[in-house]
Amino acid sequence: MNRPGPRRRERSATPAGPVPRITTAGPSLTGDVARRTHRYLVQMSIRVVCFVGAVLVDHWTRWVLLAGAVVLPYVAVVLANAGRERGQDPGTLVGPGALPAPDRTTGLGTGPSGGDT
Repeated sequence: MNRPGPRRRERSATPAGPVPRITTAGPSLTGDVARRTHRYLVQMSIRVVCFVGAVLVDHWTRWVLLAGAVVLPYVAVVLANAGRERGQDPGTLVGPGALPAPDRTTGLGTGPSGGDT
């Protein structure tokens, strides 16, 4: 007695998408976020030092410290958001000339002109 049961899906021989290579894998997400957070906090600490220095110093360097305190947030945010870009795939190790050229003399039928050559 043959009862119809659930059909099995056949697996394809090729993967669904491109297979990632370990050499092109970037750092982990948690490591990347921790690195960017640390860099941002260091830059904001430098900004605080610039503000305190601008209040305490009575010299022309006050304006340099104030400019640093104004510019640093922009730079810090841009650098904190710059991350997780995908690297470029280095390609395969086999060059295009590594495979032999196909033999064009053993074909079936006639050429595109329709006549024998």
